[in-house]
Amino acid sequence: MHLPIPMMNVLNGGKHADSGMDFQEFMIFPLGAPTFAEAMRFGAETFNSLRNILETHGYNTSVGDEGGFAPQLKSNDEACELMVQAIEEAGYRPGIDIALTFDPAANSFYQYGIYRLSRSGQCDRSSDDMVALFTRWVDKYPIVSIEDGHVENDWAGFKAMTATLGSRIQIVGDDNLVTNPKIIAQAIADKSCNAALIKLNQIGTVSETMAAVHLCRQAGWGFVVSHRSGETEDSFMADFTVAMGGGQIKTGSVCRSERIAKYNRLLEIEQELGRSAVFGK
Repeated sequence: MHLPIPMMNVLNGGKHADSGMDFQEFMIFPLGAPTFAEAMRFGAETFNSLRNILETHGYNTSVGDEGGFAPQLKSNDEACELMVQAIEEAGYRPGIDIALTFDPAANSFYQYGIYRLSRSGQCDRSSDDMVALFTRWVDKYPIVSIEDGHVENDWAGFKAMTATLGSRIQIVGDDNLVTNPKIIAQAIADKSCNAALIKLNQIGTVSETMAAVHLCRQAGWGFVVSHRSGETEDSFMADFTVAMGGGQIKTGSVCRSERIAKYNRLLEIEQELGRSAVFGK
């Protein structure tokens, strides 16, 4: 009975917020917590630490669609640096207690064959340039997972990124895989990713979603059960994640009721399971 590690959105960019960041989701991942309840504490304390840091820098602390702050930062790199600072000031160890994960959502900044990082004033990049950028980030920051680092039809980019970084971090496919068992099977054969985002209402039925999860298990892939940006307070995905033995869940920040509803349900499940509950992957 696995309780998942939450990917907690703390900074919103891209199309999900009017901010200065090209990438859509900057998340913390409390992988060093002993229980799900403690993971929530790790995340809430780091989130509040980040709020204080942003206020000190004179940044706006309003939140985006998924509950993360949406400040007008100078660059995507500044977002990483502020997150690491927030982890440390909350009293945790970056990469040991809390790691970083990202969803750049490359579809949102890809135009005419080029990755345009215009919000942060960075130069246009090719598919290979994006692999080089992410490699530099993994070398510099405590990153354990990157989702949709390339546009959905850039299969060569996904494959190159998996070949380069797949032994070090999780390369998650979402827009390219769309929770579709047939596409996931092809990506497994092509070694285009090593993990899949799992969205119940993306493929449309619970049975097809379960089939996607089983494919990931058979291939030794990771999988992350995920919300959508336009969410409700329905908490079924929390139960589904535990039922599937999912070690990871992505359901937004530690604010906004439609996000908190899933976390509250997972806290209830952990309490109900008692000693049967195992936290993490």
